[in-house]
Amino acid sequence: MHLGDTSTRRWGDTDEVNEPGDDLVIAPGPGLRRGLVIPASELIERFSRSSGPGGQGVNTTDSRVELLFEPATSASLDDVQRERLSRALADRLVAGRISVVASEHRSQLRNRSAARARLSELLRTALAPPPAARRATKPTKGSQRRRLENKKRRSDLKSGRGRVTGE
Repeated sequence: MHLGDTSTRRWGDTDEVNEPGDDLVIAPGPGLRRGLVIPASELIERFSRSSGPGGQGVNTTDSRVELLFEPATSASLDDVQRERLSRALADRLVAGRISVVASEHRSQLRNRSAARARLSELLRTALAPPPAARRATKPTKGSQRRRLENKKRRSDLKSGRGRVTGE
């Protein structure tokens, strides 16, 4: 932020585009060449009371946020992405939905932002292609020679540890 900047920024604001209530924007990365935009209509937010700090408003504020996304019915994903998500997140899917919960902040708005950031990161890692298969290589001649020399040296050392006989 420059000294002449007159825009108002609050503590905790980030430069991310993912504002609560807007479309979820996932930046380009592995498996997402052009990035991904999930419309706000495909995201379901549920609010409930959060445990933990909150002061006088702890029993009246619904600050815990649960963000739900159903990849199987999403129009923003293609078939390959749907398949990749269903495979990568099989253990996290409940009734075909991905659920992300945030309750670490006192403010509902900050918890909404945290839940969106978590969902974005979860989808980014799940949509990344699997790593390339490892190609087995043969050991080099030098490494084979060094290994055998070390075995021989160790063998000589241990064979010299026998009982001493009185001659």
